[in-house]
Amino acid sequence: MANVKVYNKEGAEVGTLDLNDSIFGVEVNTHLMHLAVVSQLANKRQGTQSAKTRSEVSGGGRKPWRQKGTGHARQGSIRAPQWTGGGVVFAPKPRDYSVKMNKKEKAGAIKSALTSRVAEDKIFVMENLSFEAIKTKQVKNILDKLTLDKALIVTADKDENVILSARNLPGVRTVTSNAINVYDILKYSNLVITKDAVAKIEEVYA
Repeated sequence: MANVKVYNKEGAEVGTLDLNDSIFGVEVNTHLMHLAVVSQLANKRQGTQSAKTRSEVSGGGRKPWRQKGTGHARQGSIRAPQWTGGGVVFAPKPRDYSVKMNKKEKAGAIKSALTSRVAEDKIFVMENLSFEAIKTKQVKNILDKLTLDKALIVTADKDENVILSARNLPGVRTVTSNAINVYDILKYSNLVITKDAVAKIEEVYA
């Protein structure tokens, strides 16, 4: 069973925490993680891009000049792709880019990503992470004491003070435990997570 240190807001070690091996100690499946990242990025695409082909551009029904004898190259329509104002060759059309994953695959990808962070000693468990007021300096001080410059902060529940305090820090993102995803876990070098968030993740994925 993986054992990690627990820190307070002053960056001091205040204890340890045993992590559930069925979530934080699985065999890392890089294929599932890759599929999860591809799926997340693909699902963000709107797929609404569109352009007109030569058959959809208005006009161009008449042959611009006779076939022979003018000195010009033969042309059949002023809406052909080589003309200004003509249609587009292989024009993009609205389409669905989504990539589907089943629940077991998604869970496996999350577990693999979390396990990789534990294996690399890139997970920092916080005893508590709540602020009485919105101050970016508070989050900055915590990260400085943990010697982190890039981090994904995971809280058990939505905390506006934490979200707004961390919002202006470059390389820092905050999410709740029910919104963690493989892309964010891999994108940010370190995982700063509260004990309550760990408990919720273990409850969901165990």
